[in-house]
Amino acid sequence: MTEKKRILIVTQEMEPYTDLSIISTIARQLPQFVQEKGMEIRVLMPRFGTINERRHRLHEVVRLSGMNIIVDDDDYPLIIKVASLPGARMQVYFLDNDEFFKRKQIFHDTSEKPFDDNEDRMIFFCKGVIETVRKFGWPPDIIHCHGWMTSLIPLYVREAYGNEPLFENSKIVYSAYNNSLESTFGNSFIEKACINNLEAENLAPYHNGDTITLDSGAIEVSDGIILGDDEMAEPVMDMIAKKDKPVLEFMDIEEGYLNNYIEFYNNLLAEAEVE
Repeated sequence: MTEKKRILIVTQEMEPYTDLSIISTIARQLPQFVQEKGMEIRVLMPRFGTINERRHRLHEVVRLSGMNIIVDDDDYPLIIKVASLPGARMQVYFLDNDEFFKRKQIFHDTSEKPFDDNEDRMIFFCKGVIETVRKFGWPPDIIHCHGWMTSLIPLYVREAYGNEPLFENSKIVYSAYNNSLESTFGNSFIEKACINNLEAENLAPYHNGDTITLDSGAIEVSDGIILGDDEMAEPVMDMIAKKDKPVLEFMDIEEGYLNNYIEFYNNLLAEAEVE
């Protein structure tokens, strides 16, 4: 009997818990479709304060909680919660921390100003995802990251956790969307993002002079790229054009795009078997 392939979906948003952009819709439809196609699935996302824990029946997973994640030399406790996705036999895991996610807004304050600590929240989330999967003891065949908040995960898997046997056979897919907040990140971002003895040179793809380039960094390190929006920023398209990597072009969610995602996964997995 062929062993089921394992797909890890990491997303910054997902219906019915958030409804910010197209990411929420794709991240809701894709995992269920993947599971129905006979693959194992795990979904991880932030537990933003806008998510009603009682309504969505979130509860803490004590065996996974209790870790501390270091961001800029400060320790932040990582709490893992879980909920069953309505209408699907599937669970969603939420990464929580009062300092970063308790507030009742997601990326902007009530005056629509981006939070000053979005970069810290991102680093916490990306490192927390990897530590959580290590606690699962669940080696993913595909790690599919959705959105700018997940863009450090490809680098962390390949470099910061490069000796981790759990990820040695994982293929990384990055879905880029045209909604990044990188322009609000400070000059200290690169230093903060250097976890586990990474050096600034490891993060070179993530900045161009004083400009932070999250999508470009993720594209550099990932095995496959999916365009989540029909119009992407020119630097992102230029970066993709320079790389000899599989790219799945944007397809409207009303046009049967999910089969294309499965085919994209299978092609990457087939390449892995040949290597």
